[in-house]
Amino acid sequence: MLQKTPQSEVKRSANRASYRTEDLYPIIDDLKMAHICFTQDESPMSIPMLCWRVDNAIYIHGSRGSRLIKQLTNGNKSCVSFAELNSWVMAKSAFHHSANYRSAVLFGHFKAIDNDELQLTIYKHFVEQLEVGRWEHIRLPNDKEIKATQLLQMEINEGAVKIRTGGPIDDPNDLSLPVWAGELPLIKHWGDKIVY
Repeated sequence: MLQKTPQSEVKRSANRASYRTEDLYPIIDDLKMAHICFTQDESPMSIPMLCWRVDNAIYIHGSRGSRLIKQLTNGNKSCVSFAELNSWVMAKSAFHHSANYRSAVLFGHFKAIDNDELQLTIYKHFVEQLEVGRWEHIRLPNDKEIKATQLLQMEINEGAVKIRTGGPIDDPNDLSLPVWAGELPLIKHWGDKIVY
């Protein structure tokens, strides 16, 4: 279970909230893209990055000299968010239009992983999540590449999931209006390989 704190508790449409890791893990595993949020010089920053999960931790990586890596390892708290749009929800009134989605927000601290062997293990997890068996066929990172890249880990402890499914919630007086209501689904799937 995720820790529910005044910071992470969902208050608006709380019936759509979950604090169960069983609802969180599939969002991270399916999307592998997150917005990493932090404060720099009292200004908010948000950077979209690849992000993947191994057990109960998320990982990101970047250049050791980058602003992002320096800010995330300075001891300050970070916020990581995921969001997936699944359909537009079309109502009979403008006010009740909505969207079906899956989203998650996590709070915590990133720490640097400096053990080379552990880094390779975590990178292998990422590549194998993209295509099973690929790690055995590609060139592994060399010492120069490992030294140039910093792997960061955040344990999954505090946060919330919010999911909306279903159709529009129209007012009873609007149900007779001569306009269709329902969903416009967003169909997503991976295509065939394009080999270069």
